[in-house]
Order: sequence, then C-alpha cells, then structure tokens
Amino acid sequence: MSKPPRPLSFLGDSHDVLTTFPEEARRGAGFALYLVQIGRDPDDWKPMATIGPGVREIRIRDEAGAFRVIYIAKFLEAVYVLHCFQKKSQQTAAKDIELSRKRLKELLEERRP
Repeated sequence: MSKPPRPLSFLGDSHDVLTTFPEEARRGAGFALYLVQIGRDPDDWKPMATIGPGVREIRIRDEAGAFRVIYIAKFLEAVYVLHCFQKKSQQTAAKDIELSRKRLKELLEERRP
C-alpha cells in the first residue's frame, strides 16, 4: 500500500503565478509536482544548489516558452513551492534566484524551533 501524497505548500505568490501559465505548461507543472508529492522525480528537473541544499527546479517547455517551478521536498510535512516563473533567457534571472532564496530563508526560519 502506498503512502498518500504529501501536501503542496505554495509560498508567496507562487500559486497565483502558476495559474497564469498556459494550460499545457500548467498541466505539465501539476503532473510533475504530483510525482514529487508521491516521492518520485519529475521527468525534467535539475538541482538548484545556488538557491539552497535540496532545492530543485522543474523545467517545463511548451509552445509559449520555458516555464520553471522551484521547490524543496526534503521535509516530511509538505512539498514547498518557492517560486514559479516563465524563463525569458538561457540563464535564470538573478531576481528569480534571489526571490527563491528569500522564500527558502523565510521557510527555514519558520520551521526553526
């Protein structure tokens, strides 16, 4: 018998931004996050050590462009979505990295006993 999926917790405006993705990208992100919730790896992801240990990026590509979901899944209680955005260039923009770092820092401070 498998364990139930871990809940998703969206930080900041990440859920609002995800809902603005085009339908195909939104569905791709939803399925990838579901895989993470049940303990599997999404099809297209990479570690984001520049943001923090255990942080990963889901990569979604569709006709409208490249979309990203930054998350951390190393905590038992939930999968935390730090940031969602459309990628405009080859390199991830500094503002997207900084916002993800800020949200990770806030999450870690919240979790501290």
